[in-house]
Amino acid sequence: MINRDFLYFDYQATTPVAEQVLLKMHPYFRESFANPHSSDHALGWKSSAAIDNATKQIARLIGADSDEIIFTSGATESNNLALLGLARRAMLKGSRRKRILLSAIEHKSVLSVGRVLEYQYGFKVERIAVDKHGHILLSDLEQQLDDDVLIVSIMAVNNEIGSMQNIAGLSKAIKACGAVFHCDAAQGPIAMSMQEFAQNVDLLSLSGHKMYGPKGIGALYIHRNLQDEIEPLIYGGGQQNGLRSGTLPTPLCVGMGAAAEYMCSDNMGSMRDELHMRRDRFIGMLSALPWPSKLYGPEADKRHPGNISIGFLGFSAQDILGAVQPHLAASTGSACTSGIPEPSHVLKAIGLTGEEADSAIRFSLGFETTDSDLEGAVKQISTALSRLFVIGL
Repeated sequence: MINRDFLYFDYQATTPVAEQVLLKMHPYFRESFANPHSSDHALGWKSSAAIDNATKQIARLIGADSDEIIFTSGATESNNLALLGLARRAMLKGSRRKRILLSAIEHKSVLSVGRVLEYQYGFKVERIAVDKHGHILLSDLEQQLDDDVLIVSIMAVNNEIGSMQNIAGLSKAIKACGAVFHCDAAQGPIAMSMQEFAQNVDLLSLSGHKMYGPKGIGALYIHRNLQDEIEPLIYGGGQQNGLRSGTLPTPLCVGMGAAAEYMCSDNMGSMRDELHMRRDRFIGMLSALPWPSKLYGPEADKRHPGNISIGFLGFSAQDILGAVQPHLAASTGSACTSGIPEPSHVLKAIGLTGEEADSAIRFSLGFETTDSDLEGAVKQISTALSRLFVIGL
């Protein structure tokens, strides 16, 4: 149940757990609570079967097989396992591929791993530039690709400006040079159908709480032909083919599986279309306010259907968001970088000036967002801008 006393426009930071997801999780907290790795009794078998079913649901979401799904604590861990795991094993095997390509607008968990691989392991890590809309130009990527590239990491949908990449087109170029293609797709399930992604990428990261599932659970798709090329980050009892040891949290796994099933529901396409239309309506309402504004990022049909990155020129985003508390939730960018007092690397990568980046607010809508919510949010923002303008006089 969404609290209607508070206007929530931060769905790209986290979604609520869908009601049907919560109901499917509930029995595994108290009734079917057995350790899924307890293989000597029926209760353990039941928990194990529930996790097996969840892997099938997640596999269906991206067009993979269930034995290619590895549960993690979230997309951050998935990104670490994908990049560190592949690079460390490549070093152990003496691979001559020493270059790693990361898009300039990747999540911090990817860029941070890139720095570790560069400074601690000696890899040459390069950024892939994007255009002003946050899209990678295939011709530019092709110039960087060569037979010394180990892995290329490009996110499916950006978490700040909503840019949706042409993953199928990029995949052809990456695979042609023999590199491994990793995709952080945490923002993908709500934005698009992902049922052919496993055909285009080798490694893919997902997060439960970005797709109406619980926090604390994620998954990494690892193509079965690549599983022997990944060095684990966590060692122990050898669970999950030895790729990620530890007792799996059955309720969370069930919840992520149920969320994946929800994302595959027959009406999801129409739900995305409605989200897109409501997002565009909100853009129009914000643009109609008597304050100069500017939309940042890609065109509407090439961005996450719930994403808006907009700046009210001459105003600080932090000042605006502070003025609408405790009534409206939005973000100055990624929640994962909100503690860093500097312009977003994503906004800098698309060429925004310091003033523009300082003005940028990310509003992200969800399936529960109503027209009444839009009206309330616009009223709150208009009031805040009027107050801040008077203060600034």
